[in-house]
Amino acid sequence: MNFSHYWQHADSLSHLLYVVLVVLSVLTWSLWTIKALAAKRLRQHAQQQLSQAIAPVIQQVASLSVEQQKWAVEQALLQAIAQQKAQAEKGIAVLGTIASIAPFIGLFGTVWGIFHALIAVGQSGQAGLAQVATPVGEALIMTGLGLAVAIPAVLAYNFCVRQNRLLNHDLHDYAHHLLIEQLLKPTL
Repeated sequence: MNFSHYWQHADSLSHLLYVVLVVLSVLTWSLWTIKALAAKRLRQHAQQQLSQAIAPVIQQVASLSVEQQKWAVEQALLQAIAQQKAQAEKGIAVLGTIASIAPFIGLFGTVWGIFHALIAVGQSGQAGLAQVATPVGEALIMTGLGLAVAIPAVLAYNFCVRQNRLLNHDLHDYAHHLLIEQLLKPTL
């Protein structure tokens, strides 16, 4: 059984499930590629944003005590880190959702295919290979498609979560560096 044979014998629900899984697969690979290519650039941009976030604060709190300056700069850095983390997390929930639902979409296609096999057996009155081969093949194709979408989505999700964790650590390190740099400046 080749794909054209499957497509000709599948009903509209099977076609819909197939199209949904293909769209989810394209979305997964697109998000993964975009996130992978943007990881280094995002890190550099985020560090620039941290530097820019504290510049106006430092000017505004110059007349305050060192402790108050430290608190104000820390707050500005924490706010900038939160904004960068929110920016980095865009699209990750989509990957998690795809990883979660794709196997169930494939499973639904599997159940639908088995249902067709049982209808074929019921209509013919005999349970031969000819009656069940096409619907069972359709069911197996949907199972495979569901897994083929879910596995890369899980890998992409884990990759993005790891990249965001590394970004978070880098931003906190850089924020500490900026804080120390700014606090030591007046004493020199």
